[in-house]
Amino acid sequence: MNSDLVDKIARAVLYEGYILYPYRPSALKNRQRWNFGVLYPEAFAAVQTASDRSYFQMECLVMGNAHSRLDVTLRFLHLTSRGAGERQWEEAIERSVQVRDLDLDAIVSSSHRQACSFGPLECSGEIAVSATALQGCVFRVSVRVRNTTALEISNREEALLHSLVSAHAVLTVRKGEFVSQTDPPESLREAAEKCENIGVWPVLAGEEGTHDTLLGSPIILPDYPRVAPESAGDLFDATEIDEILSLRILTMTDTEKKEMRESDERGRQILERLEANPGGHLIPLHGAVRRVGPQVGSRVRLRPRKRADIFDTLLDGKVAVVEAVEQDYEDNIHLAVVLEDDPGRDLGELRQIGHRFFFSAAEVEPLP
Repeated sequence: MNSDLVDKIARAVLYEGYILYPYRPSALKNRQRWNFGVLYPEAFAAVQTASDRSYFQMECLVMGNAHSRLDVTLRFLHLTSRGAGERQWEEAIERSVQVRDLDLDAIVSSSHRQACSFGPLECSGEIAVSATALQGCVFRVSVRVRNTTALEISNREEALLHSLVSAHAVLTVRKGEFVSQTDPPESLREAAEKCENIGVWPVLAGEEGTHDTLLGSPIILPDYPRVAPESAGDLFDATEIDEILSLRILTMTDTEKKEMRESDERGRQILERLEANPGGHLIPLHGAVRRVGPQVGSRVRLRPRKRADIFDTLLDGKVAVVEAVEQDYEDNIHLAVVLEDDPGRDLGELRQIGHRFFFSAAEVEPLP
């Protein structure tokens, strides 16, 4: 597992919406918190709208065996109130609960439950992990996280101080593989569709092509999400508008900057980072161009979907190299590939029939 890649995207999920531009408590939009993935105390959530929940459920498929081991990490923000009146502010404490070395066979027989509790403002929860054995070596794993804080609260602001904010889970497996929920193999598509996910969506995380880490995100993401390498640090307001947010911060008045600096430690760090080297942060953000998907020279594994002819069956699983990326009159993109182990590969590179094949981007898996 590439922990750096996973940590970066998990942190972006954790702090999405934590504090919004203009990063001041006097701003109206910072007086009403809007984080994704808030798990309220059960008594409060029971009398609110359907979107206000006290739990999330994450289900996924794991290909494993008797030696497979599962780790589950729950992460969330625990809010605390600071100051009073116009200077009142909610600061966040990062919380993490780990469940380690679960035996897949063991949690098929009996679910594993682990309670957690944090202060100074009471906030309690429970993680329940279970598994169901499906056909062959496939298991359906279920992770259910609940806010079990036993308080009768009717005020949303007070309920947030006892909530699991931006709650999400990171699962890792040893001696096993997670199956993509977004694009499962055809043989497991029906089983994947039966997984019930409530409040989170599981995506593969880490290096593209790996299957040992799954992120249960309260925000809908694709498999292998990334934080842009040009981003120099957290901005919390979104993950794709770093340049405009940075410019807006730098043009705030001295009075606004003073309030930002004195209200929240993370807001102060944003301001000091940008003021220390504004050009160094803005130049990499301006005009960055990034190609997405396989390019000429990329190594890929072929996964034909249509089975239009015998070649689709024969080439399934073969490793190939992208020789060209072409577009037809209907604007569809096609990858022209040659097989890596084809003795006549040079003929394919000369665009000879029989040694050069066409697939869509969805029919290939990128390889290192």
